[in-house]
Amino acid sequence: MHADLSRSTFRPERHYSAVIAQQGRVQLDADANEQTAIQLHQARALTADLIGPHGGPRDAAGFRIEYVGGRHDIDTLHIHGGRYYVDGILCDANRPAPGVPVPDEDDDEQEKERAQDTAQPPAHWTYWDQPDGHRDPEKPGDRLPSPAQAPFVVYLQVWERSVTAAEDPALREVALGAAMPDTAARAKVVWQVLPLALDELEIEESEPSREVVRAAFARWAQKQAAPSARLAARAERPDHADEDPCLVKPDSRYRGPENQLYRVEVHEGGTAGEGTRGSEPKGATFKWSRENGSVVFPVDELDGTWVQLASLGHDDKLDLDVGDRVEFTDTAYASRLEPLPLLRVEELDLPGRRVRLSAEPEPGVGRLPHLHPFLRRWDHHEGPRRKGRSTALRGGAVPVTEGEWLPLEDGVKVYFAKGGTYRTGDHWIVPARTATGSVEWPVDPARRPLLQGPAGIARHFAPLALVKGEGEALDLRLAFGPLASSIPAADEATLAAETRARQEEQAAEADPSGGRSQTTAEAEAAVEGDK
Repeated sequence: MHADLSRSTFRPERHYSAVIAQQGRVQLDADANEQTAIQLHQARALTADLIGPHGGPRDAAGFRIEYVGGRHDIDTLHIHGGRYYVDGILCDANRPAPGVPVPDEDDDEQEKERAQDTAQPPAHWTYWDQPDGHRDPEKPGDRLPSPAQAPFVVYLQVWERSVTAAEDPALREVALGAAMPDTAARAKVVWQVLPLALDELEIEESEPSREVVRAAFARWAQKQAAPSARLAARAERPDHADEDPCLVKPDSRYRGPENQLYRVEVHEGGTAGEGTRGSEPKGATFKWSRENGSVVFPVDELDGTWVQLASLGHDDKLDLDVGDRVEFTDTAYASRLEPLPLLRVEELDLPGRRVRLSAEPEPGVGRLPHLHPFLRRWDHHEGPRRKGRSTALRGGAVPVTEGEWLPLEDGVKVYFAKGGTYRTGDHWIVPARTATGSVEWPVDPARRPLLQGPAGIARHFAPLALVKGEGEALDLRLAFGPLASSIPAADEATLAAETRARQEEQAAEADPSGGRSQTTAEAEAAVEGDK
């Protein structure tokens, strides 16, 4: 999550069931976030255990797929509404109803009725307007394959990303004033309906059954969901630096002036040092931020290489400076998980809240205001130094070098294991602390840093349909029924008897004299007492 955090402490292998607040103790963002993560983990684990890897309620299962092509200008899919669960994560395909505007007083009745008709919600999403897909008909890679050439599978990809006020201004509380940038961020479930060729599933049958396709898809999804990239981090210190953990040692290896949460994120996926693309080298690259990638600047206007921002930051720690690397993006490209060139800030116009970038942003990115364009600052300025020379950046990002320690800054170093495959968006977070002069990272008994898989992004997949042609789609979804059912007749009789017994007990408690008056009962009790 690109959020301003102190650290992320939730680890499912620790089996914590709750965060317990103690009186007189400092409460941190990490505590509240871990409590949320514990509850979310338990709820999704229970849901997945009951439903299975994926499935929808029998009477309201969403994501029924209908292929529409051939006679139309552009092929598309109809994605019908309802709910579906993937690895316990709820995905809602219902299309929200748009608001109905108040008609102008000057409009005649026919125009008012027409306004009401246009406000009716569509019955379904399409492949091109699905809320988090952001498919572009002008991109050849986004177009649907033709089922006339070969059937293809339609599947659901699910993951989560953070959303701040830079992307959703409604999160900002205007009553706090302009000096307050935002408050809490949000985690959003992103679902995307995508096509997949049968060749990718290694299916050789021309008419595969549901079971064959589901089994092949499960094998493919398992490979996609399990990243092979691993990383370790360290900031070595001499052993005697632990004598007084409350003081910063002059020989501490982490030399930063403040506590930081470093984020190391894969920019361009692939493998390390894949060779060249034409005359340019290619391969996996990464970027890093000392603020967990949370420093963003909403964009008001783009004019060539000049970008006008809503704000240039609130202090010298969270602002922009000449030489900074920034990512010009928007909501659509944040959801597409596609790398964009990291540009350099060349000039600042403080009175006009403008910055000049080293190049014009990619065509089609950040031009639509409703997609909320923004700049995200990254803190690397150059690659690691080797043999007295700095490694050249590629696309503004640092090339991945495996098998050696790469310095970030202030003594913090990272190590990529050999043989990894990297995916855009995968990331690791490294808390660095001034009190210990070190980073918080798992180590073995000999205090050697342990290689860890990415902290995210966790991708989840489910097959939806095998498209064979117009109106021909083999449904691959699964459905489950409600747990509640009719009460058997024998149980009904038992319940009726229990109800009568309770009513008799309540009547007896309300009238302890057994039907006689209260006065008579008291008199008889007094006589018995005299005897």
